[in-house]
Parts: sequence; C-alpha cells; structure tokens
Amino acid sequence: MKELKDLFNKRFRLILFGAVFVVVVFLIAQNINTFGNILLTIFGFGSVVLVHEFGHFIVAKLSGIKVEVFSLFMPPTLLGVQKTEEGFRFRILPAIFAKEGDESGEGGLSFTIGGKCKASDTEYRLGLIPFGGFVKMLGQEDTGPVKTSDDSRSFANKPTGIRVAVLTAGVVFNVISAVIIFMIVFLIGINLIPAVVGGVVPDSPAARAGLKAGDEIIEVAGKSANLDFSDIGIAAALSGRDEKVVLRVRHADGSEEDLSLVAEQLPGESMRLFGIVPPTSLTIRKLSEEDANALYSKTGLLAGDRIKSVDGREVQSHWELEEVIQNILVKEVVLSVERVGDSGEVELVKSQIQLNLMHATSYDIESEFKLSHIYSMVPRLRITVVSDRLASSVDDEISLQPDDVIVAIGDVANPTYSEMRDVTEKSEDKELPVKVLRTNDNGVEEVFTVTVKPQKPAGSDRVLIGIGVALDAEHPIVAKTIDAEGGPPKLAIPRGAKITAVDGAAVSNFYEIIREIRRYTGERITIDWRLNEEIAGNVALDVGTDGESVTVKSAFVELIPFENLKRTYKASGPIDAIGMGYRKTVMFIAQTYVTLKRLVGGLVSPKNLMGPVGIITLSYRIVAEQPTVYYVYFLGLISAVIAVFNFLPLPPLDGGLVVILLVEKVKGSALSERVQGIIAYAGWALILTLVLYVTFNDIVRSFFS
Repeated sequence: MKELKDLFNKRFRLILFGAVFVVVVFLIAQNINTFGNILLTIFGFGSVVLVHEFGHFIVAKLSGIKVEVFSLFMPPTLLGVQKTEEGFRFRILPAIFAKEGDESGEGGLSFTIGGKCKASDTEYRLGLIPFGGFVKMLGQEDTGPVKTSDDSRSFANKPTGIRVAVLTAGVVFNVISAVIIFMIVFLIGINLIPAVVGGVVPDSPAARAGLKAGDEIIEVAGKSANLDFSDIGIAAALSGRDEKVVLRVRHADGSEEDLSLVAEQLPGESMRLFGIVPPTSLTIRKLSEEDANALYSKTGLLAGDRIKSVDGREVQSHWELEEVIQNILVKEVVLSVERVGDSGEVELVKSQIQLNLMHATSYDIESEFKLSHIYSMVPRLRITVVSDRLASSVDDEISLQPDDVIVAIGDVANPTYSEMRDVTEKSEDKELPVKVLRTNDNGVEEVFTVTVKPQKPAGSDRVLIGIGVALDAEHPIVAKTIDAEGGPPKLAIPRGAKITAVDGAAVSNFYEIIREIRRYTGERITIDWRLNEEIAGNVALDVGTDGESVTVKSAFVELIPFENLKRTYKASGPIDAIGMGYRKTVMFIAQTYVTLKRLVGGLVSPKNLMGPVGIITLSYRIVAEQPTVYYVYFLGLISAVIAVFNFLPLPPLDGGLVVILLVEKVKGSALSERVQGIIAYAGWALILTLVLYVTFNDIVRSFFS
C-alpha cells in the first residue's frame, strides 16, 4: 500500500511538472520577444552575481578550502550537477521530487551519466529563484555560527589572512568586472548626456554663479577627461558642506571662466546639488501609445519630430528654442518640424502651438518681488490644470476647471500668486471659497463660487488646492501693481482695473498691451485704465531700453517631451578605454557610498532605494526599450553597487564577516558559537527586513505609481 502511494505521488508530481512545463512552453511561444527580453535580463544580472560568487569560489579553491556548493540564483534547487566516481550526477528539483527516507537529498529526478572519473567536492547548482547566488564552503555558515570541523580544508581552520582574502574576493571581482564592462562599453561607444547646462534652477548656486543654458562644463574640480553630466552631480554630492567646487565653463561665445559653486540641498531633492538642469535636444522623445495620441491631438506633433524653427526663426539648440519661446510673448506660434515619413523621406511639417504667460519662474515664491510683471503690472491668474489626485472641491456638482480665471480667493479679490499661496496655507483643512470667471456653453462669461478644502499631501510640506496656474493674458485686468526689486517704479493703477489703451491705441488683452508698449522703446507714453463706470484714469510710463522691465515669460500650454541631448563617448583605443572604465567605476562606487551615508544621516529617504524587483523591472525596461550597450552599461553600474553593498560592515555581508575576523585576530581567539549565532541571526533579520521594505516600494513604484 505504501509503495503504491509513493508511486502515485511520484506520478502526480511528474504529471503536474509536465503540465506546468507545457504551459510555460506555450506562453513562451506566444510571447517570444518578451521571453527573449526576460532571458537577457536574467542572464545579464546573473552574470554579475556569477562574477561575485566566482571570486569567492576561485580564491577558496586556490587556498585549499573545500567548496561544497556553487549556486547561481537562490534555492530551491532547479538543477544540480556534480562529478562523482560513477560519472556526472544530475538532480532536478530535489526539494519538490523528494524521496522518502533519502538522506542524500538526491530526490526522485536524479540520474548519472558518463563513466568512471575523479569525484569533485563541489556541486554546481542553478536556483529556482532568479536572483543572487551563493558559495557554500565547509565550515562557513551565513545563517548561523561557524561549524567546527577537524578537516584541514575547512574554512574555519584556515589562517585569518586566507579567510579575509576569500571573503573580499567577491567584491574585488565585482570591481574588476565593472572596469572591464565599462571598458567594453567605451570601446563600442555609448551616447550619454554631456556636461552641458540645459538650464538652471532659480535661486540655486548655479543661477547665482551666472551659469546659463548652453554653457559647457569642461573641467570639474580639476578633472576634465571624458566629462558627462553625471560628473557634475557627483562633484556636488561628494563635496563637503560649504566646500567650494571649481567648475571651468565654456560659454556660448567661446570664452572660458572659472566659477566656484557651493552645493546646496535644493527643495524636493535628496542630495546637495548645484541646480544645473540636464540639456535636452530638439527631438520629441518616444512615448506610450496613449501619451503619443494625446500629444498629437493637442499639438499635431509626433515622437521623432525635430523642431527647426519658431514663426520662421530657425533654432539650433533646445536652449535657443526656450529663449525664443520665453521672450516671444504671444498667444500662439507656428513650429516647423522635420518628420520622417512612412517612406523614409524627411518632410517639413508646420504645427500651431498655444502658449501661456507664466506667473513666475518657479512655484516656490517667497515674496511678490519675484512675481512676473509688465512694468509692475501683474495680470490675474488662470487655472491651467486641475489634479484629480489632489481635487479638493467640497461640492461634487461644481468644481474648479481649466481656463477658470480666479477673481477672488477667500477675502482677497483678484489675488496674485503669492497672495493665493498665503491664503491657501492659512486655510489648511478648512473650507475656502474661490470665485472664478468661467465661459459657459453659450460663450457667455459667468462668475461661479467653488468651495475647496486645501490639504497637505503625504510627503509634502506644501498646502495645496490641486491646481496649476498661469497668467490670464486674455483679459487686460491688472490684479495688482508691485514694487519689483530692481524693476520699474510701481504704476498707480488700482487693483482689478482694466487697461483700455496704450498711448491712445485700444487694447483688449495683455498680448496687445505688451506689443504696444514695445513699440515705444525709450519714449514716454500714457496707459489708460478703468476700474468701473465711474472711476477711470491714466498713468505715464517711461518705456525702458533694456527689456528687463517686462519679466513675464511664455511657455508651451501643453508639455512637449523632448529627448535628452546625447553625445557619443568612445575610447580612442584599449588603453583609453581602461582609463575611462576605471574612472566610471570609481564614480559609481563613490556615488553609492555617498547615498548610503546620506541614507544613514536621514538626508535620503529609504523610499528612494531600489530592491530586487525594482532592479529586475528596470533591467527589463532597458533591455526592451534601449540598445544593448545601455544594458551592458547598467550591468557595470550594478556590479559597482554590489561591490559596495557587499562590503558594508554588516553580517552576513562579506564586509561584516571580515570585521568579525579582524575582531578575532585582535582578540586572539574565535568568538563563541553563541555570539556568532546572535550576530548572524540579527544581521539576517535586518537584511530581510530591508529587502521586504524595498521590495514593497518596488512593487508600488513599478506597478501602481
């Protein structure tokens, strides 16, 4: 009866395994491209782990230590191969197809092929969980105290120097492999973001130093060889507090100068930075099908389009495009773009694009001095976007809408952006009335009152209504005139007044106001205004010649996503490639240590860390969407990061085990098994807790963000 039951169980497991195998083969056949990408992802990451474990393995073998297991990926065992005296023994899923009373652990699917040969101490395994790997040596345990043994080949019986060499070999091999990987990448050539200023964050060290879009950083802290944009961020992150970092800059006119910048913790950033924005190109980047359709329906632009001119004015770079758009101050422009047609021929396509007038250069406004204005005149605010995630309307039947003009918030009529922020901050979790001017379905403008409840979203220090705003340029209504710092004198125009004429010419919106004022550069003109049927007046305006009295900037209504600017980085030969690979490896190692240091210091949120799921997900995306050389480059980065992580002084990591050996060396004897067990179990508990935490964040970020 028992034999019959064992036979049934074995056959059931075989049938189940066969059914799973058939299903897997069918799914692979139906999704062959996806499977190929998954296979390449697993192979690439597995190779990085293999190099690390091979370092331990080869040094242990050369040191005469008995290596019992060399495994790629984690248990349970999918396949085990070991050379025995009878031949090569194969074990397939021994934990699943186990035999009752089998103390050898061979399992039910075990067989030997080949003839008589010399037996090996090591079984080579492939784990079922495609992440990580391990080397199991006699007398060495990661999950508990070291097992004592009389065997001279035991890890525990070897001198401290040899054991340290074995433990550090994995890290050393990862560093060497990172250098080799980057060397191969630079021999092939890879496109990276160059050390060019794409823009600067307002009020940042870069802005105060005078850096402008288009400036190229040709030397960072004395280093000039093969600089790319990441070198700028690393220099900022690695600099000491209040330490000046010297950047040599080549300006657009060809002149060069040295600038000293002190990195700062900018709002919303996890590390200290200079405030230099990466450069972008004039080519629209690849988008998802849904986003691509939305962009085309709103702008007529497609991924791959390259901007050639704005209203007939040719542009050569993205920062030149930005300069033109920011200063053109009109309602709409015509973009001419190069587009590759279905036949492969390049055609010139024109698209009409709407523009906004921005309320300021930043949403972080501490004073109304920083508000955008036209000779001290600040237009009212118009809502450009309403966030579904932050929607705060109290009444479900009426809510704020895009294109609503804000005519009052709380007790403040015609608020400026800084006034709206002040009222919002003071009204956290309270009902706040907002009056808006809205055009109804018949084209008639009406005033509606929407009650909102400002809230502070999780992880934010700002109280928000959930809207984005720009200036209302369609109505020539002045919300307020301000004393602009270093700007023109404040015009005596009352809040809410309508501008009716500029030097006698009737105007109906702020675009016409700006156009008319610009006609009288260096002259004295009159601006007529009217507050209501009874109150009207005019003011004199001396139109400047420097153009700085008009600080408003235009921007695209719809966000147009451009590709990053790329430059090919390729070594001139093997020697140059070794140098480039070495420098890139050192940079990533330093970056990892800085990140961990700031994590411990509370300057970096643990939510920014990436675990196994995140790494595999990102690996797959790179494999599926980018040329292979980018994945190879990513593997070099992962190899450098693994080297750092494994050398942390935390058991059961290699660095922690080395620390224990050094303690034993100083102490003159090994730690007791009890102490070793406590250290090992505590270390594993901490590591597993961290893995579970980052895995949860990876899943949320990868599948639900």
